[in-house]
Amino acid sequence: MTRGLFDDLEAPSPGGARAPLADRMRPRTLDEVVGQDSLVGPDGFLRRALIENRLPSLVLWGPPGTGKTTLARIAAEETSSRFVPFSAVTSGIKEVKQVMADASRLRRAQERRTLLFIDEIHRFNRAQQDAFLPYVESGDIILVGATTENPSFELNAALLSRCKVVVLEPLAPDLLAGLIDRALADRERGLRDLGVTLEAEARGAIAQLASGDARRALGLLELAAAEAASAGTATIDAAAVERLSQRKVLLYDKAGEEHFHLISALHKSLRESDPDAALYWLARMLAAGEDPLYLARRMVRFASEDVGLADPAALGRALAAWDAYRRLGSPEGELALAQLALDLALAPKSNAVYRAYKAARTTIEKRPADPVPKVIRNRPTRLMKDEGYGRGYVYAHDTDEGVGGLDCLPEALGGTRFYEPRGEGFERELVLRLEKFSRLRASARAADDEDPSEPGR
Repeated sequence: MTRGLFDDLEAPSPGGARAPLADRMRPRTLDEVVGQDSLVGPDGFLRRALIENRLPSLVLWGPPGTGKTTLARIAAEETSSRFVPFSAVTSGIKEVKQVMADASRLRRAQERRTLLFIDEIHRFNRAQQDAFLPYVESGDIILVGATTENPSFELNAALLSRCKVVVLEPLAPDLLAGLIDRALADRERGLRDLGVTLEAEARGAIAQLASGDARRALGLLELAAAEAASAGTATIDAAAVERLSQRKVLLYDKAGEEHFHLISALHKSLRESDPDAALYWLARMLAAGEDPLYLARRMVRFASEDVGLADPAALGRALAAWDAYRRLGSPEGELALAQLALDLALAPKSNAVYRAYKAARTTIEKRPADPVPKVIRNRPTRLMKDEGYGRGYVYAHDTDEGVGGLDCLPEALGGTRFYEPRGEGFERELVLRLEKFSRLRASARAADDEDPSEPGR
């Protein structure tokens, strides 16, 4: 009798131990899959594709424990395909090419396709990914790649265009609670024979600690059940779960997409002037192991980009918080970063400095290098003086108003305004100053036009 894809999950290992609970409880059909209704529900894409026998190559993108391997196994079973799993972490492209060559022969000899499942497919470089293309195009294999990273960044365009990207979402706590109950009630594959029960608070704790990861939830349940059974305790309480979990392992990859999601959440919470959200995202990144100095640098940037001259002292306070962390270290220095996050969230906001600098850079990139006006050029030599460098320059401090009326921009850019304060916070004062200096320069130029023979001009 031919063994099914899931038979090995119940078989004992050579040493007599059963497979881990998460593997034993792995869904065998789409009806057993929890969550992902857009894929496996009555009108779900994957269910329709399997019913109509038109399964394309796929990239399953989602966090750990959301069913990527499970869906690949079920797809192979439903399409009567040979299931060949590979991990891009431990397997080289040479082994994969051999499997693909075997798949070609199998299809010609038996008209049977091979479902090649590549876990962590983003670990293959782009040149290696190209090796899959001929076999995907010929139909010799159904390629199913699993990744926790954004495929638009990690997979080459040629391969991505030949696969359908399927997004898997973290499992909600109530769905994880249902999986936990299923495992406790299942005698054949689950934990029913241990005779343990789970208090409601303990179930909720496991579901929360798992952070959407079914494998993590069932692993923690198995640990708690084994400890209870060995201690002769029939009930698992929340204290036992907390003791076994030690601390919440947050979903976070400092080199991956989640990193950018979280820093974006922090930056946008600060910009929205929401101190509670800013504090939450800061604390979450610190708890997940983010480099505190990275967070300090980002908030220094925020002090210029989003607060700017609405509160000129914010940049100094951001640098002070950075320095405080460098001096104190963790955990004491984290309080300085928390103070800074609250400070910046509550500060008046203006991106006028950012917009002004961006506008100046854009002008420089699009225009030729306009010459410096002669009036403000340096003239250390006689030749430079004879060429008119510095002619008409007025030393601003020698005037009553402190303004000489000079045109300091290149002639082609005369009158251009890069800095336009919004009038928030201290920028209200800066609006008045800009108007004052513009008026004084215009007045000084008008006076110069009336008396061009005035000494020094």
